[in-house]
Amino acid sequence: MSQAKELVLLNVYTMPRRWKVLTTLLIALPWAILLTIWHQHLATHYLTFLKKETDENATNKSVILSITQTKEESLPCISLQANPAVQQYKEKYVYTRPPPWSETLPTIFVITPTYTRSVQKAELTRLANTFLHIQNLHWIIVEDSPRKTNLVAKLLDSSGLSFTHLNIQSPKTIRQGSKAPRGTLQRNQGLQWLRQQYNSNSVEGVVYFADDDNTYSLEVFDELRYTKKVSVWPVAFVGGLRYEAPKLSTTGRVVGWKTVFDPKRPFAVDMAGFAVNIQLILQKPNAIFRLEGVKGGYQETSLLKDLVIMEELEPKAANCTKVLVWHTRTEKPMLINEGKQGFTDPSVEV
Repeated sequence: MSQAKELVLLNVYTMPRRWKVLTTLLIALPWAILLTIWHQHLATHYLTFLKKETDENATNKSVILSITQTKEESLPCISLQANPAVQQYKEKYVYTRPPPWSETLPTIFVITPTYTRSVQKAELTRLANTFLHIQNLHWIIVEDSPRKTNLVAKLLDSSGLSFTHLNIQSPKTIRQGSKAPRGTLQRNQGLQWLRQQYNSNSVEGVVYFADDDNTYSLEVFDELRYTKKVSVWPVAFVGGLRYEAPKLSTTGRVVGWKTVFDPKRPFAVDMAGFAVNIQLILQKPNAIFRLEGVKGGYQETSLLKDLVIMEELEPKAANCTKVLVWHTRTEKPMLINEGKQGFTDPSVEV
């Protein structure tokens, strides 16, 4: 009996402990299962993200390598070894990407008179940079000088343009600032060169007189390239106006001129406001710019009256409603600090 009593008492004392353990397990086990599942979900999501990122990086790397390889294949082979010829300073810079010459596109022959002055190189550089964008353009530059200068010759050689370099000196009276317009003999020299080089069956194109102090939109060259006889358009900052322009009828024909200065001129157009088909130049050899007996502002008329009549003029630039040429001038630089002897090195070309 005593043993049975002791066993009963032992069970009585042990059962509460077992219930506590069981209760703890029942409470803790679900939380442990939930925590395990949550961690597994996070780990799986993280591994999936890493795999996706790795795959994207691999793809991007493959694309970059592919692009790099394509670029490298398209580029010329360059040796990394020391090359004395490459390391040397190139004294002669030549622009090597002129627009490709087309056998079917009419040529634009641009005649530019120029003369020696402090801003000459700056003006010609700006003009050359514009011409580089124009396909099938031949630049005829004529210096008002007894000889061709090195400055202009080097600029043309390094421009990458198709060009002809000429010179003819104006009379002393014109050079010293008389009212007679500058550039007349130079433009005629350019016309003479064209007539000596071509005949009416050997060339297709147009002649344009572009002074070196103007600013030109690239669009104007597209407009004038297919001139049949003589084309005209507005020019800004001339005659004391924002712009001068041909006056058109309701049918789009030129019937006059929107200008204040002598609007009764037969051709009251600025030098930068017209272009001539080269066939007219070749077929009418006596058509030139007149110097003697021509009033100021009549230079254009002296040429055009021998080539065309007003009814034959071809308005360009959206029926002469767009300004594509500006008669700008580079401000004369103030060089007062140079002094009589000169402060800077005169051998440096500016």
